[in-house]
Parts: sequence; structure tokens; C-alpha cells
Amino acid sequence: MIHYQLCCADDHAFDGWFKDSDAFDKQAKAGFVECPTCGTSEVRRALMAPAIPKKGRPARNKVVPAEAPPAPPPAPPPTVQQPQAMAGPVPAQVVALLQRVRAEVESKCEYVGAEFAEEARKIHMGETKARGIYGEASSEEAEALKEEGIDIARIPWVPRADG
Repeated sequence: MIHYQLCCADDHAFDGWFKDSDAFDKQAKAGFVECPTCGTSEVRRALMAPAIPKKGRPARNKVVPAEAPPAPPPAPPPTVQQPQAMAGPVPAQVVALLQRVRAEVESKCEYVGAEFAEEARKIHMGETKARGIYGEASSEEAEALKEEGIDIARIPWVPRADG
């Protein structure tokens, strides 16, 4: 792992961990590295002080970031909007990422509305064509699907980027 000090086009400073230098270059070129302050993907490496061990001391052990804990279950499905208590505003970077997730889901999956649980079961049982779907399900329906071994995921549904 390599740690970089990063800077965006608006000179916001932040840091990031990457597998190697090539991984940073590929992710930055693809627009996956974004400023947590303003959300721009125009990011570059900033100057960093090299880690040079003092004479007579061995170099520090390589720092490996701890494995991230599993993500908490996502928020309710698309049309079920529930206010959530938060410590502060959602960072622009997170909102932009969730807007991209929504656009991908809407462009690549079929909206089945309130019939989500029933349609997920039909797909799971092979009664209908396998495809990506999204819609609404109550907490009880979602829990029942999981208990039946049907893989589903809830994602936070934010307003579209275009309005």
C-alpha cells in the first residue's frame, strides 16, 4: 500500500491509500478519485516529505490500513424516503457517488415498483427471466427475501443529479 497526499483543482488537500502508484494513476484517470470537500475528480498528487529513517534506526514497518468493517445495511428503496439523523451534511463526494449509483441502476435495471419481492422470488426460482430489478419492499419483505436466500441490497436513493 502507498499513501499519497492529494490536492484537487480547488487546492483542497486530502490523503488517500492505493495499492501502488499505477493504481492511483488508473483510478484518477477514470475519475474514481474525488475531493471529499468539493467532489471534483480533478485530483493530483501533492508534494510529500519522504519517510527517511534516522541514521542507525531501521526503517519503520510498512503501515497497512485496517480492513474496513462491513458496510451497514443501506437505506430504504427508491420511493420510501425516511429522514435520517446525521452528525452533519452529507459530503458532496458521497452525494455525487450515490447519484451515479442511481443513474446506473435506472439505466441498467427494470423498475418493478411494489411487486419487487414477488418478482425477486420469481427470478430466484427460475420462473421468469433473470435480470436486474429495483423497486419497493417493506422491511418485513426484505427480511423474508434474505431468509429465503435471495440476495437483495438496499441503496440510499438520492435526488437525481439533473434535478
